[in-house]
Amino acid sequence: MLKFLKGVVGGSSTGIKDLPYNIGDPYPSAWGSWTHFRATSKDDGSPVSIFSLSGSNAQDGHLAAGRNGVKRLRTVRHPNILSFLHSTETETFDSSTTKVTIYIVTEPVMPLSEKIKELGLEGTQRDEYYAWGLHQIAKAVSFLNNDCKLVHGNVSLASVVVTQTLDWKLHAFDVLSEFDVNKEASMVPMLPYAWLVGAQYKPTELLNSDWATIRKSQPWAIDSWGLGCLIYEIFSGMKLGRTEELKNTASIPKSLLPDYQRLLSAMPSRRLNTSKLIENSEYFQNKLVDTIHFMEILNLKDSVEKDTFFRKLPNLAEQLPRQIVLKKLLPLLASALEFGSAAAPALTAVLKMGSWLSTDEFSAKVTPTIVKLFASNDRAIRVGLLQHIDQYGESLSSQIVDEQVYPHVATGFADTSAFLRELTLKSMLVISPKLSQRTISGSLLKYLSKLQVDEEPAIRTNTTILLGNIASYLNEGTRKRVLINAFTARALRDTFSPARGAGIMALCATSSYYDITEIATRILPNVIVLTIDPDSDVRSKAFQAVDQFLQILKQYQEKENSGDTTGAAGLGMQSIPANASLLGWAMSSLTLKGKPSEQAPATLSVPLTSTSSNASSVMDTPSTAPVHEHSTSDFADQPVPESPTSTDGWGELENGIDEAIEADKNGWDDIEPLEEPKPSPALANIQAAQKRPVSQPALQPKQVASSQPKITAKVTKHDDDDLWDSIAAPAPRTASKPLNVKRAGTAGDDDLWNAIAAPAPVTRAQPLAAGRGRAKPASQSLGAQRKNRTS
Repeated sequence: MLKFLKGVVGGSSTGIKDLPYNIGDPYPSAWGSWTHFRATSKDDGSPVSIFSLSGSNAQDGHLAAGRNGVKRLRTVRHPNILSFLHSTETETFDSSTTKVTIYIVTEPVMPLSEKIKELGLEGTQRDEYYAWGLHQIAKAVSFLNNDCKLVHGNVSLASVVVTQTLDWKLHAFDVLSEFDVNKEASMVPMLPYAWLVGAQYKPTELLNSDWATIRKSQPWAIDSWGLGCLIYEIFSGMKLGRTEELKNTASIPKSLLPDYQRLLSAMPSRRLNTSKLIENSEYFQNKLVDTIHFMEILNLKDSVEKDTFFRKLPNLAEQLPRQIVLKKLLPLLASALEFGSAAAPALTAVLKMGSWLSTDEFSAKVTPTIVKLFASNDRAIRVGLLQHIDQYGESLSSQIVDEQVYPHVATGFADTSAFLRELTLKSMLVISPKLSQRTISGSLLKYLSKLQVDEEPAIRTNTTILLGNIASYLNEGTRKRVLINAFTARALRDTFSPARGAGIMALCATSSYYDITEIATRILPNVIVLTIDPDSDVRSKAFQAVDQFLQILKQYQEKENSGDTTGAAGLGMQSIPANASLLGWAMSSLTLKGKPSEQAPATLSVPLTSTSSNASSVMDTPSTAPVHEHSTSDFADQPVPESPTSTDGWGELENGIDEAIEADKNGWDDIEPLEEPKPSPALANIQAAQKRPVSQPALQPKQVASSQPKITAKVTKHDDDDLWDSIAAPAPRTASKPLNVKRAGTAGDDDLWNAIAAPAPVTRAQPLAAGRGRAKPASQSLGAQRKNRTS
């Protein structure tokens, strides 16, 4: 009795009490007496479809057929048959009448006639989509007839619905019945609800209720006729009104016409089996059907077939119907990549298809798959993700990047493959703006510190360029500890000339972050030395940088004279506009023709290119002349490039440094900002140097040891080999010394660099011991000498 007490709450939006779904608006068409509603789940709001059928009498024939349809739909399962979710039957009482309503809840679908109007496909794309849809319905009918020995009896345009992925599915099972061959002579109807089918859809034997002939025929005879009616309706664009209209074949494609005629044969025994239609019809041999079919059996394909298919897919996708690609192919590809059945080239196709989506759709359909792929151990997948990060990086939220993406990407910094290390480095240009300060200071800068002494010169160069580009994302304290040390102590002393040029460019691009004291005491002295660099491109950049920083100092002086002592903030940006993002990647030898850098020739052309069209003269694109690391004979004895274990650092980095990284002293931890020199001793030394004659007599070896002064100013100690020798200009060989360059044994108080240059280095030469014989003067060199060190 409880079932009879259940009623319908007023309003369709409220729904039925025992149905956990909210019923929405109905579609304008549905099969038979059914009404097709849009609906959503009350639990999670997911979309569904609800079909309802009402009758005023519990014994109504429409209700009996509807109950048969519910039972059949619940028990028959096939990918091309509508998926059943839930059903219920309610009774309501209105005065003296009783109303019975049957509800069927299914996956969200749309009537085929409505979807065809919505898509609006034409020409070849329309034929390809129709071929795919008919292929699916033919498989469903073949399954019922050949595998289940069932007769649908009602195949038509109204009995086909379309899913959200644009798949065609068969429903309307009210007439469905077993094919009874044991009662050949019986006159009992094999299809008891065949009266629900319109006369125009019935073959002659069914129209005449010739059950004996029907039982002698094949199980597919009736449904093959119905499939012919469906073909006519979708190509003509009209519902079938009379059986005679089937003879009008003007709209039927030529490749399908012979099979269409065999489906509608007057003799039931000669009608074409739907399974044969799928296998042999020329109409179903097209790009869309073949592509989707390949994706559905992807697990059965070998690696060579997969690789070939996915490499062709991006170009093929442009030729297929756009809606089919986005709603059918893209989900299949994303699922295949996520579960590992697709090859790495499939990522290119996914990203290309994703570029056709709106931002919201991309975030919903593609981004979750990409985030999961970052955890993949497949190196090819990781390379593909990093190579195309500019296509999807903007759609990733800061939280996802910082918590889920970066931890996996950061493993590439220490990868044994130089190519992967370089891709990881370049990806930081997209990822860095979305990282927290804790991640940047505690992790990213540690990795960049090691990459700046990488064995690959191109990686060292690109690390400097990256620092220049992400400087704006560092907080002020980190910039002061890192930038100058990284650009001067590392980049400007690199033996690779493009790395030195990148250091100069980075200093210019970040000039607004340095105060006047840093420019005068730490930047200009280091840059001026490169004005005599053996590489012409480095010299050119050095002169431009000197002009820029001198201009900043002049502007500060003018402000100070006018009474405005606000400092040098903003002077760098005013003197050289649009400094941000002016640094372009160096051309890497790692990517030339896919060869590793160790196979590259010794003389390598590595031009630095600027990515900004309005770059200033300081950031002009350099010449592309070949780079010679040993351009003069004086460089024969220069030290080898720093090893990745160099301890020349940038300064202390804080905020959550990992203990393992903290214990590793390969970074920038041991470099501290230099203290400002006292002005009085510096000016005194400069004035004394100006009065001193240019040529000085050479000192005797004993005088070298006795005349060495005590250095009172605090300087930074470099535990690693001094890199000045690797980039300094060759020492002059004449008696005159225009640059006042002295021999290594000259007294320290006569060295003008002590007052105005970079930190005074500790020399390698030890004091001469008495009784050891005569000492030979050290070789001429500009700067400090190598210092012995023990591990």
